[in-house]
Amino acid sequence: MSADASPAGRGRIKVEPGQKRVRAYLHGYLVVDTVRPTLVWEKPQYPSYYLPLVDVRAELIPTGAIDHSPSRGDADVFDVKVCETVAPRAALRYSDSPLAEIRDLVRFQWDALDEWFEEDEPVYTHPRDPYTRVDILASTRHVRIEIDGVTVAESRQPRMLFETRLPPRFYLPLTDVRMDLLRPSSNQTHCPYKGIATYWSVDVAGTVYDDYVWTYRSPFAESQKIAGLVAFYNEKVDIYLDGELQARPHTPFS
Repeated sequence: MSADASPAGRGRIKVEPGQKRVRAYLHGYLVVDTVRPTLVWEKPQYPSYYLPLVDVRAELIPTGAIDHSPSRGDADVFDVKVCETVAPRAALRYSDSPLAEIRDLVRFQWDALDEWFEEDEPVYTHPRDPYTRVDILASTRHVRIEIDGVTVAESRQPRMLFETRLPPRFYLPLTDVRMDLLRPSSNQTHCPYKGIATYWSVDVAGTVYDDYVWTYRSPFAESQKIAGLVAFYNEKVDIYLDGELQARPHTPFS
């Protein structure tokens, strides 16, 4: 079901019921536990969880602040308190929203809470999108990657990862990468579909390109095919596929 809050179509978002049990914790204390989540696509890339007020276990303390959205209206902003722990400005409620489906729901700021679970499995960064698919396929296509005209990786045994709304990613064995050009990075990111990624920067003739390369050393079960392989941002390097230079895609990672 789609909802449109403005006559011109600005701020159109999709709202639909979820099917999973969702729980969130703060400092080990349960904040919310529901089997009736609602998915709201505030951003086109992935949804947010809006959860029934009646399933909230924490205390919501009004701050007096208002957060405005063109599509959802004005939200009251709350601090979230469990025992003596307070997460400031961690919850929103659009009680007078033009979207009737979300008026009795609470949206928690994802990073303000410590742990999120879908059923009994932890989920990171944002809820899993039920319309996102990840396919990982073995290939013998010839992949060559250049930075500033220098070949930094070349392989004929890539794993090609196809993820909804993103360009194909080419995951390569480390033995097919110029390891002498890689510099370990302290950066880590979380993907709700693949797990925790660690990074390297690339040093090409004294110019360091920060966090251009990543790997999932222990990915989730559904992404085991890329365990220990590495990928480069298509958006930032030159990738030749079977000898043909690929256009650099424009994505949120550009």
